[in-house]
Amino acid sequence: MRTKIVAGNWKMNLDRDQSIQLVNAISAALQNHDLQGNRVMVFPPFVNISAAQQASNRDLRVEVGAQNMHQAASGAYTGEVSAQMLLSNEVTTVILGHSERREYFYESDALLKEKVDAAIAHGMEVVFCFGEKLEERNTGNHFKVVEDQLKKAIFHLHEGDWEKIILAYEPVWAIGTGMTASPEQAQEMHAFIRATIAQAYSREMAEGISILYGGSVKPGNAVEIFGKPDVDGGLIGGAALQAADFIAIIKAL
Repeated sequence: MRTKIVAGNWKMNLDRDQSIQLVNAISAALQNHDLQGNRVMVFPPFVNISAAQQASNRDLRVEVGAQNMHQAASGAYTGEVSAQMLLSNEVTTVILGHSERREYFYESDALLKEKVDAAIAHGMEVVFCFGEKLEERNTGNHFKVVEDQLKKAIFHLHEGDWEKIILAYEPVWAIGTGMTASPEQAQEMHAFIRATIAQAYSREMAEGISILYGGSVKPGNAVEIFGKPDVDGGLIGGAALQAADFIAIIKAL
């Protein structure tokens, strides 16, 4: 059975004290909650990773990851962070390919391939993000866009490497816009993604890959979205910054 995951991407939000308060609230709410093998993750800005780890007591009920990393092992890359730096701070999971990194920082599929390779080479787990823009969906090109993003950045990996891959489908048009893909639209795309993986590798492998939905998941729609057979949880943005909302979404699994 695939692992179900709720992951909170905090983006550039919350200071140190707010980070501690949020993780404390999540941890307290989960103390007597049976996760049933599901995973809960939060991804703070780099400067608040340590504070979030301390607040979670590193008990693995609230896992703490990073929002990005550089593809090089070291060098003259001011402001960047390497895989080894993350590992030395007990961070083993990193988000790569988020639509905001693609759009605002011009991260291409070729660059993301390098980043994925660097993370995998260091034994890190990758939450790999991808998805179409509104105009691409409106023109009926959304399946091709998603297929191309996957093939160019991660389909070169060996089958064994996929044990370290979590996929996060994020329709760009549904991020921070108030728009949300219907549960049926989410299921349709997730099923397509799984079929595409099966064609490139094997059905058995595809059935074992966790595919998260990332597009304005809220307490009010989480149960219905997570109830779809190919949706294995969510990569949560705005709702992850509010303890009550994030906890409700976790319990929706």
